[in-house]
Amino acid sequence: MDTNSSSKIKTGVILVGHGSRLPYGKDVVSQIAEIYRTKQDYMVEVGFMNMNKPSIPEAINKLAKNGAERIVVTPVFLANGVHTTEDIPKILGLKEDTHEEGHSHHGHAHSHDEEEKVEIEFDGEIIYTEPLGADERIADIINDRVNDAL
Repeated sequence: MDTNSSSKIKTGVILVGHGSRLPYGKDVVSQIAEIYRTKQDYMVEVGFMNMNKPSIPEAINKLAKNGAERIVVTPVFLANGVHTTEDIPKILGLKEDTHEEGHSHHGHAHSHDEEEKVEIEFDGEIIYTEPLGADERIADIINDRVNDAL
């Protein structure tokens, strides 16, 4: 019966987006966070892997400053890939950052080192979830899009 003790732990949630030079991805992740905030009582922040602010470490530090003792990080991606299985866990400090020789994907290397490194100042628990995945609720959205287009 640990439900009582775990509910007393102050929990923060970070929705992670990829980041882009264009504003659309940031806008969508931020809007999803706004909607999600209305559905529960957790502190909710967004964090981006690259090119957008706040970065993932900045989002973690903000939640830590606001008293979070546990942070749940959810990638707002459909499927697992290099970012969700390698890059984000490394940023979170959940995986060793071993620089693979010549590692690049999509023909371009993402450099997360170009930006100033923000140190994570949080010593609580970080829980990293799966991406959105093949979920019936996503199929419902596709169904709405198709029907709206007809």
